[in-house]
Amino acid sequence: MVNLRIFIVFEIVKCKANIEGNISMQGLNIQQADWAVVEQEARRIRTAVFIEEQSIAVEDEWDDQDAIALHFIVYNAQQQAIATARLLSNHSVGRVAVLKAYRGYGIGRILMQQIIAQAKIEQRPTLKLSAQVHAIHFYESLGFTVQGSEYLDCGIPHVDMTMMFDASH
Repeated sequence: MVNLRIFIVFEIVKCKANIEGNISMQGLNIQQADWAVVEQEARRIRTAVFIEEQSIAVEDEWDDQDAIALHFIVYNAQQQAIATARLLSNHSVGRVAVLKAYRGYGIGRILMQQIIAQAKIEQRPTLKLSAQVHAIHFYESLGFTVQGSEYLDCGIPHVDMTMMFDASH
């Protein structure tokens, strides 16, 4: 497989959230790339969120899916990576993580909206994800619906969620 270093950057200019009164959220951009391009930044974010904050075991966080996924990284105006997620070929969204200092300002929503837009461009029939229970309402507000019962993943309550796309569009 040829490793293409393609950067797709989306400028987001209308986000006016301000963290602690001094970090401007204007100028956010999202980069889509393969693992070889974003590994260092994605690892830093996921380590902080999943391994350090949520006590996920290192061996549970890293898998062979990273190498074949399409990764998304959100950068702030200072070009610091602040959020990440991945989209797999089986239509699964995963490893959605926003650094703690940037939560509550719509960064996760912007990130997920970009993933949804990419899925539509690729004419995927559906998206699916395993949501931590505390995030159900967030994903429902984006159009995902709960499928099935709650279960534990790495000791954290989760539910499966899906979003179906209209085949006529």
